[in-house]
Amino acid sequence: MEIPFYLSFREFENNYYSNLENWFENNRNTNETDFLLHLKEMYKPYLCYNFSKDRLQADAVIEVKNCFFPYHDNFGISFNTNHANAKNFKTGINNISEMKTITMMEYAQHILDRIHHYFHKQKISMKENEMILDYINHYELITAKEKTGYCPDYNLHQKNLPFLKAFLPLFGSTVDISLYRNFYFSVVRIADFIDAKLNDVQAFDQSIYSELKSEAMIKIHMRGHSFLTICN
Repeated sequence: MEIPFYLSFREFENNYYSNLENWFENNRNTNETDFLLHLKEMYKPYLCYNFSKDRLQADAVIEVKNCFFPYHDNFGISFNTNHANAKNFKTGINNISEMKTITMMEYAQHILDRIHHYFHKQKISMKENEMILDYINHYELITAKEKTGYCPDYNLHQKNLPFLKAFLPLFGSTVDISLYRNFYFSVVRIADFIDAKLNDVQAFDQSIYSELKSEAMIKIHMRGHSFLTICN
């Protein structure tokens, strides 16, 4: 059974025990700690640790490859007078790519745009019994190469499917900003709820707070080490 991904804290809280019961029915020889650790992995990617406030904060972002054509102030015009080598002369500008961090709302909209672009390109439409969600993990659609725009990583895309299933509309071409705003303000409360439950079962060392704080401290340590290496 797939545990639903919730964008609202109230929905998450209200369905906690029913989901826990379903978890036990489908996962024998497990306990509530296993269930909580599963939930932790679902929501942890959308959070980070805030040093100044010593608490978790929303960080719903993803890194994607952004392909674009380089910007040049001047594109000169040249004439190839060597007719013998004219066939070897190539024109055009190659696109380049760089990693870019975008919000999950932007990513979801990009996936939605890809789906509609795929329909337009293939000159097809959704069947009567189909919805947008039937295409969010379509391999050819997700991995299609474009000259410009975002190029999703298919493996990373898999990790964000629970969020996309909850956030993307069943039909239509735009995402719901208010729904995303609700998630942005709910995800920390959801994490705090999970951590409180982990504390109750004596597993706070495996909490989202504990892990993200540890990861953040390691990053700072590594940056400091790199700085000292450069100075020396």
